[in-house]
Amino acid sequence: MKYAQLGTTGVYVSRISLGAMTLGGRGDQVWDAVGALDAKDGDRLVGVALDHGVNLIDTADVYAGGESEEILGQVLGSRRRDVVLATKMTARTGTGPNDVGQSRMYIMRSLEDSLRRLRTDHIDLYQIHNFDPVTPFEESLSALDDAVRQGKIRYVGASNLTAWQTMKALGVSERQGWARFASLQSHYSLSARDIEREVLPVVRDQGLGLLVWSPLAGGLLSGKFDRDGERDGGGRRATLEFPPVDRERTYDVVDVLRRVAARHEVGVARVALAWLLARPGVTSAIVGAKRVDQLAENLAAVDLELTGEDVAELDAVSALPMEYPGWIQADLSYRYPLPA
Repeated sequence: MKYAQLGTTGVYVSRISLGAMTLGGRGDQVWDAVGALDAKDGDRLVGVALDHGVNLIDTADVYAGGESEEILGQVLGSRRRDVVLATKMTARTGTGPNDVGQSRMYIMRSLEDSLRRLRTDHIDLYQIHNFDPVTPFEESLSALDDAVRQGKIRYVGASNLTAWQTMKALGVSERQGWARFASLQSHYSLSARDIEREVLPVVRDQGLGLLVWSPLAGGLLSGKFDRDGERDGGGRRATLEFPPVDRERTYDVVDVLRRVAARHEVGVARVALAWLLARPGVTSAIVGAKRVDQLAENLAAVDLELTGEDVAELDAVSALPMEYPGWIQADLSYRYPLPA
């Protein structure tokens, strides 16, 4: 395994991390499609990940109605100290008017619930799961800072924020002297390069760690899908269309992935992950495998070195058209050549 510094913290995390979204939820249509692994299967998967050097495991209070956290807390046991344990809050977890969001009351309650389910006295990386348009950042970040000072959280992070939301939150933290986001968790893959326009530049400029969720586009970049339909059972994409992507554009990407994979005699998923891990600013790719063989294939991506030709072909087929003001800022002809 290879490791990368988490933002500007002194913590190093594995370049491939384990997403625990596949744990729990058996009998529920959505979570059955995602994984619905029980404690026995979860223990096996976590064990393989740790044996291969994975040290970051990510979950959320909303995954499988909290069962993901419960199973993870159960199977970690004495291995807890070997893990940078990350979870998230914000999504609705109950029917009441205050069972959602980022109010001080909800953050404190959600944190205590996650600590109980995870069977730990602290969470290494506690992340807001989305933007809350109701609660001011001042309230949310103050509550998170209090939890850091209480020792219940080591670092705070965010997920699914826009560039301006991220910068506003960082500004509030700096102005008040509160714990700032150490990382941002975003969707990024060969089929979804949207964050390169605004979010990724903020991440790099502000020294945030970037944790990538769904780096294989919910299985579309795993080699199980192409224009001819599903291969090898298809996976969760056969029943759950998430995250949304442009299918035709993604199939073009898969065509190139297959060519590159054939040159290296490896699987498609390994190539897709290797491309992502080589992108500037990416700290770790979160994989949510359901089987040990899937996990092993994903973990092998850290050792795959793509050639310049490989990267150029993948970049070309997946590139997004520039949006304003990006296209005009990219034209530096007004500065160069310098006057003699």
